[in-house]
Amino acid sequence: VIWEAQFGDFCNVAQPIIDQFITSGETKWGMLSGLVLMLPHGMEGMGPEHSSARLERFLSLAAADNIQIANPTTPAQLFHLLRRQVWRHWRKPLVMLSPKSLLRLPACVSTLDELTEGAFHPVLCEHEAPDPATVSRVLVCSGKVYYDLVEERRSRGRGDVAILRLEQLYPLPASALIEAVDRFRDGTELVWVQEEPANMGMWPYLRYRFGEKFLGRPLVGACRPEAASPATGSAGAHKIELALLMDRVFGAVSGPGLITGARGA
Repeated sequence: VIWEAQFGDFCNVAQPIIDQFITSGETKWGMLSGLVLMLPHGMEGMGPEHSSARLERFLSLAAADNIQIANPTTPAQLFHLLRRQVWRHWRKPLVMLSPKSLLRLPACVSTLDELTEGAFHPVLCEHEAPDPATVSRVLVCSGKVYYDLVEERRSRGRGDVAILRLEQLYPLPASALIEAVDRFRDGTELVWVQEEPANMGMWPYLRYRFGEKFLGRPLVGACRPEAASPATGSAGAHKIELALLMDRVFGAVSGPGLITGARGA
């Protein structure tokens, strides 16, 4: 069963059902569920009610492997994630975030072979990644911001920047992340990038889980500034915010907008 919201924000009025039944049903009553919540999520300049599935709320409800949270960024990943949900014996609700803009983004494609072969990958490395020996900064992100980062890296000619995609957010695939990061030299900067404000999205969860260190390296994040609303209501302001975020990501690692450890933005 898939319950799809027109936009992820619209799960707000379902919050009591999510809290009392979906995320805690197994603990309270021993009831297993393979329900999928398909919640479009991503900053697309469409306003505060059409941007956020409130990822931070689901992460706050996640404990003891009670749910799964994923943000697939390719058609093959989405297909294999849903296929896995049907076939696996481990029955847990799945919260799947994926923005509508990827439906029409030319760069978001998969080959037939990728659809017919393989499986869902909790962490995605780039097919044509830079030589690890030449990389000075590794960006770890989740969701459609990956495509913004790829385009910005190309326009700036930053061949020294590698990008990793975290496709499964909970349970956190720590071993796969460590394997992906360990390909790079010690001392390579590691930056978590998200398009959500600093008090939302994955960043507060990472600070809670890891404190000052993430995968054995300093925990540094690039986010929008803290905000009361999940997104601006202005398409023009959205573009300005995205440009500022890209400047923070590709600028000095200690510059404005980059935050470390338990400190705020």
